[in-house]
This record gives sequence, structure tokens and C-alpha cells, in this order.
Amino acid sequence: MRTRKLGSSGPEMSVIGYGAWEAGGDDWGPNDSEDSVIAAIRAGLDAGIDWIDTAEVYGDGVSEGIVGRAVAGRRHEVTIATKVAPSDEGSGFRPEQVRRACDGSLGRLGIDHIDLYQLHWPDESGVPVEDTWGTMCELQDAGKVRWIGVSNFDRELIERCQMIRHVDSLQQEFSMIVLSDRELIRWCGLMGIGVLSYSPLGAGLLTGTVSAGTTFEEGDWRGTSEGADYFGPGNLERNLVVVEAMRPLAERLEISLAGLALAWNIAQPGVTCAIAGSRKADHTSMNALAGDIELDEASLEELEALLPS
Repeated sequence: MRTRKLGSSGPEMSVIGYGAWEAGGDDWGPNDSEDSVIAAIRAGLDAGIDWIDTAEVYGDGVSEGIVGRAVAGRRHEVTIATKVAPSDEGSGFRPEQVRRACDGSLGRLGIDHIDLYQLHWPDESGVPVEDTWGTMCELQDAGKVRWIGVSNFDRELIERCQMIRHVDSLQQEFSMIVLSDRELIRWCGLMGIGVLSYSPLGAGLLTGTVSAGTTFEEGDWRGTSEGADYFGPGNLERNLVVVEAMRPLAERLEISLAGLALAWNIAQPGVTCAIAGSRKADHTSMNALAGDIELDEASLEELEALLPS
């Protein structure tokens, strides 16, 4: 699989990464057995994926624990990224809270350092981002983490962090049906900030497996009000128009819809890598194939014409 350097000073990473949100269960409905999730992660590693993204809030630590067990004996092959979140959902962004969160993640993952440590989303409790970012720098200086990044941040917050130390990465939602941060992602590329795009498959919509009649299991966020932007009345129909319009090109190129959506994503200016998660080994292996798909200009222009305005 192709690799890219994360920003101006980060590690080389496969252009497709494994996202372990689903591995934590809870938000995606009843979890498969732990063994099957571990098998899905290892299938990705065998297919050329060399980094995994998780977070303390995914299943309240469950995801990190599963990732740790999945990479046992293969730690040298894998870049591990995780995240600390603001309270009340996460550990909190005060300096002492971030330090404790880092130690907690290290313990659950069973590793001696985190490769990429990220702030999961902006804090609204009043903790200055400068205090939080300063603590991330301290953890980096102490060798507990190697690179530091942010997630779901806007340009103003990133620039405040940049005043203290370079931001190695931004993790942001970005797909063919969620384009709101396209200019921010381009800007990050110009600034030497790597971009990890999450939900590049539109919460499953861009795989072509979701239809107007699809229902989700109890506990799956996609079937709740949280999923309304994707699956709510009007939004689902609009998004499915994009999916159906993608099919002729996918068929001509003899690739899956998911592969086409991922290939488009990693071809966009500023994007370093895309995060694709699944609890099924065959899906993970198929997602990895997209890392070797390079779309020509004509195909990219054809897809551009399909995007929602």
C-alpha cells in the first residue's frame, strides 16, 4: 500500500488506516465477539494498513483494550493513534487530567508510548486550549507520545496551538457527502499539518449497502437523532443520489463503491490518509485495497460533478 508522511514532521503512514470506533461497541449496536474484532484489525495489518486510530471514549476504554490485544507481538509494525476528550465524556482537558488520561491509554493499550496523541474535540468548559496544548507538548518532551494533533478543531483553535508548538495533524470528518471542512483541510496541507479524514465512507452510506429501507440495530447511532444529517428524511434521499451516481464509474473501473469513495478521499488536496473502520475482517481487507487505487483526472472530475453543492 502507498504511504505518506504525516505533515511536515510526522511518520510515514499507509494512506488507509484502521478506525477502532466500531471496535468499542456501544455506538454501533451490539458488538461482535472480541475475537472477531481482533481478526478484523489483524486482517488490515496483513493487507498493508500500518496504523490504527482509537480513543479513550470509544466504549469507555474497550476499544483501546482490544487494539492493545490485537497488536500484541506486532507493535513494531503499527503506528498507534489515540485521543483524550473533554469532560464529561472524556477525562478532561485540564493539565492534570490530560496527564492521567495519557497514562490510562498507555495502560489499556499495553504500550510504553503513544505514537500520535490527539485532542478529540474542542473543550467548552473554559479550559484555555493553550494550557491543554502545553501539556501535550510536555508529554511529547517526556517521550510518552511522539507526535501531537487535534481533531474537530477549526482554524482559529489550530492557530492558537501553533503559537506554542507545531500541530502534527488534524483529524476531521470529510467525505463525498460531508464537504464543509474542505478549505480547512487544504489550508492544513499548506501549513504542513497532516490530515486524517474520518468517516470517509459516510457512516456506511458510500459503501452502497444502505438503502431507503435500511433499519439499524438498537444502540446504533445511525438510527437515532445523531444520525439525522446522514439518514434523516430528505438527507438520506439526497445522499443516496450521490451513491447511485457513483455506480457507473465504479463498474467501469471494476472497483467497489467503498474503494471509489476512499480513493477519491485520499486524492483530495491536504488529505494525508483516510480512516476506515469495520468489525469484519473481509471488509477491512477490502478497504485496504483502496490504498492502491489512483484515480486519473478524468475520473476525479466526473466525481466532482456528483458532489452536493
